[in-house]
Amino acid sequence: MRLRTDDDIYRARLVYLGPLGYTLPIHLPYSQYGLFVLLVPMFMIVHYLFTFKFDLFPAWEIALAMVATSYIFRHVDPDRPARKVIHTALTDWRRTRESSTERREARLIASRIRIRESLSAKDAL
Repeated sequence: MRLRTDDDIYRARLVYLGPLGYTLPIHLPYSQYGLFVLLVPMFMIVHYLFTFKFDLFPAWEIALAMVATSYIFRHVDPDRPARKVIHTALTDWRRTRESSTERREARLIASRIRIRESLSAKDAL
């Protein structure tokens, strides 16, 4: 028997289904639309910094924004919102731990170990 949890509020998603009478083939939450709208101009600016020209239709920027949005929202759940996923990604690539080569490994020294002769069965009694 499977028990239902009481966290139905986590299953509710604010989703734009499309214009009245015409539903879209995909269901995206409002937050995905917002992130997509923020990423397209950002990728356009990055493209401009590399080429020093604006395209009439930013096809590559839209494609990159779609891929980035879907990748970010793969890691989003009710306990981890999108802004925390982005914050974690930005801080992880900047502040990774460097491998310390000066750390010494533990050395085992057997100078205090003494080996005795084993006692026979009649000596032990």
